[in-house]
Order: sequence, then C-alpha cells, then structure tokens
Amino acid sequence: MSGPVNSPANSPVNRLRVLLLAEQLRRSAAGGIGTYVLGLLQGLDALALADPSDAPHLVLTASRGPKGQADPMAELGHTLRSSVLPGPALTRAWDHGLIRAPSDVDLVHAVSLATLEPANAPLVATIHDLLWRRIPDAYPARGRRWHEAALRRALTRAEHFIVPADVVADDLVAAGAPARSITIIPMGSDHLPPPDVDAAVAHLSRLGVEGPFLLCVGTLEPRKNLQRLVEAYSAIRDDLPEPWPLVMVGPSGWGEQVDPTTGVILAGTVAPAVLSGLYASARLLAYVPLIEGFGLPPVEAMSVGTPVVASPLPSTGGAAFEIDPNDTESIADGLLQVATDEALRADLIHRGSARATDLAWSTIAGRHRAVWEQVIRDREAGDGR
Repeated sequence: MSGPVNSPANSPVNRLRVLLLAEQLRRSAAGGIGTYVLGLLQGLDALALADPSDAPHLVLTASRGPKGQADPMAELGHTLRSSVLPGPALTRAWDHGLIRAPSDVDLVHAVSLATLEPANAPLVATIHDLLWRRIPDAYPARGRRWHEAALRRALTRAEHFIVPADVVADDLVAAGAPARSITIIPMGSDHLPPPDVDAAVAHLSRLGVEGPFLLCVGTLEPRKNLQRLVEAYSAIRDDLPEPWPLVMVGPSGWGEQVDPTTGVILAGTVAPAVLSGLYASARLLAYVPLIEGFGLPPVEAMSVGTPVVASPLPSTGGAAFEIDPNDTESIADGLLQVATDEALRADLIHRGSARATDLAWSTIAGRHRAVWEQVIRDREAGDGR
C-alpha cells in the first residue's frame, strides 16, 4: 500500500507516526535483533512516561499472530498491524516489493536487513553487522546469499542507517552507503528483568550443577568460537579452587556443535528472568567470539555486577578483561585470572557497572528518536536521498 504520508506540518515532529518492522518478535528465538526491538520499545515507553507529548506514535507490523490465543505483540502497548501472511511469506513479499509501507505513517524503521519498499515515507534501517562479508566461512551459503541481496535492497531503499559500532559503519561505507547517512548508536543493557536467582539455581540443579560456575551465553555456532573456549576451560579446570563447571546457555545454531567435555554443561535456552539470574550467580561471563558487530551478553552481565572475559568488542568499552579470541592460552589465562583474583574481579565489576549504566535503553531510544526527527526534517528540506 502506498500514498502520501502525514505531513509533519499538520502533525508535530515529536508526534511522528513510525512504522516499526517487528517481524523478529514473531520468531521462537528472537535473538539479538529481537532483544534490540524490545529494548528500544522499553526505552521509548520510558520516554513517553516522562513526557507523553514528546513520544512518537509507534505502529508495529509483523506476520499473523497465533491462532486461537492472545497475541503477545498486542500486549506491548502499541498499535499492531498483523499481516494475513505467515512470517516467511511476509518477508519474501517485503523483499520483492509486493507489500509497501502504508500511507498513514511518516517514517518506516526496519530493525534489520529485512526491509520493505517505503513508498512515500523515508526508511531508516538498523544494520547490526556485515560479518558474513568478513568471515564468510562462519555463515551457511544460503544465509550469505540472502544477506547480500538484503543489503543491496537496504542500500537502495533506506535514506538513513543506524549501526551499533564504528566497525559496522566502516563496513557499510565500504558496501556503498554514504558516510553522512550513518549514525552510530550502541545497544542498551537494561532490558532483562530482575534476576530470578532461585529459578536459576533450580535450573542448574536439574543439570547437576551446584555451587560456583563459569558462564557462557550465545548461539552455538562457529562464529562464537566456542570450541576454543571449551579447550581453554579444560586447560585451567584443574587450576581452579574447585572444578567449577562451564555452563553454556543458548540455542543450537548451525555447523559443528561443541564436543562433549568434562565439566561443560549445555543448558539450552532459558526464560529472561532465569538468564538474568544465571548472570547474577556466575563467577564470570566468558564471551569470546571471533568478531561481533556489538555483543550484548557482556553488557547484560555487567548490568547485574558480573565480571566479563571477552574478545575486544564494541559493547564492552574497556570494561572487560580482554583476550585474543584466536589464542587458546590467552582465553585460558583470562578465565583463570578473573575466576580467582578478587582484586581484579572487584575492578571489573566496578567498571562493568559504569559501562552498563551508560547504555540505558531510555538514552538509546532518545537517540533513535532524534534520528527519526532529523530524517523527517531533511526530507522536508529536500536533503533526503
């Protein structure tokens, strides 16, 4: 559907009607992009509570909801427009331009590379990373083909891009985006509910874990470098005060899975409050991907006072104990030091808490709103693409 958009002259810029492509929230495992969407909504809701007159009107659009039961997306408190199409068909229709943005919105925001034809409204797209170009072997061939085609569509359709870090901005410029069309806005840290430590302990108990443990959170896939992490853990397990287990939380992805190893516990996926409880209960979080566009688990852990061992990442801001993800000995040394050195742990906890505070979703949402308003002003002034 296409047509003229509402004019900001008749609707103040701070009451923009923004169509948010929220299909990721229909996925059984929403992943980092789903977390980004929910965190952004949380931040915008906080801004609206502080000043309702200054809040955009959000319209969420996604595939059809569950049949015969309440739609969880309808409970988010924003206007919801569900398609009659299931998810795969809807995203293909977006890809091929068969569905366009409605005429009664001022701006469209795509939260990932899944974009639609914006019709007369400007499109802003969030690009989380272009890692399939940097490490193609860490992605299945089909995924690389879709990402490349989706990137070409986004470069054609979008007037502005939001990225979480400098490295993504650099990759996007190399792909053909004008530097002036990119704004760097990090992701937030305070989206998880308060820790449910009792539920976390109960979950661990069912897995045979009692007492202290090391934690890893992320999808089980090659890019996360988990096999090297397991090897590093095995190398230092006997040097720990006790043989504390390494608990790995996250869904199975693609490619080779982690080899069964003494002390390594695969905990699967857990509810958000349980995840928060696991972070709060862990001796440390180990997060050692080969490369990352941002890296949410470290700041999630920092927000509840857990020290972090991590690869150099945009998310950590120097508040983690950094290791070389290509060097097993470096990872092992980081695990052992952070697990056992109380002075180091206290310093990391302090720095991590400060870093997490800087990444409040209300602040992140305010920066998104500023981008939307600027894009509308540029469009009115004739400076849009």
